[in-house]
Amino acid sequence: MTRVSLNKNALKRERDRLKLFRSVLPSLDLKRQQLAIEAKKARAVLAEVEGRLGDEDERLQGLFEIVGEKEMPLEGLLRTKEVVLGERNVVGTRLPVVESVTFERASYSTLAKPFWVDFLVEALERLADLRLQHQVARESVRRLDAAARRTTQRVNLFEKRLIPEARANIKRIGLTISEQERSAVVRSKLAKRKG
Repeated sequence: MTRVSLNKNALKRERDRLKLFRSVLPSLDLKRQQLAIEAKKARAVLAEVEGRLGDEDERLQGLFEIVGEKEMPLEGLLRTKEVVLGERNVVGTRLPVVESVTFERASYSTLAKPFWVDFLVEALERLADLRLQHQVARESVRRLDAAARRTTQRVNLFEKRLIPEARANIKRIGLTISEQERSAVVRSKLAKRKG
């Protein structure tokens, strides 16, 4: 507990602090609740992307088995040309957003390569896009959880430390001032009797 002056100015200052803390606390608590809701939504998006990734892997398992059996160079068929990430603001937290992904396909002869190479290239594009979405969704969850944790710490600081401390200071200053006023009245009565 910090050392507080025991006078009327300090009493007013502590009352003003308490009023400020009480006015800030509801908005902080609301922000904490909104961040929890947004984190829950982000986790749902992450779970959905993970499900789509699993479905895509399962769907392409047969194609990957064919690719594994053949001795054929497949390097360089597809590369990521450009990834454009943006940001959106959710309850004061900046979250990454995939704006666009551009792939560059290598030119190859459809007669020299097996028929399934086209399917493979398309599947690799979908997988790369889903993996990027997965990374972005994971980062969004991480950032929202961190923001919710910080906001919860601030709410707890106000509820459990600053407001009780201000109340205790007001009480202590009030008692001291009332004791000083009583002793001043007693001194003035004693002075009247002697005078």
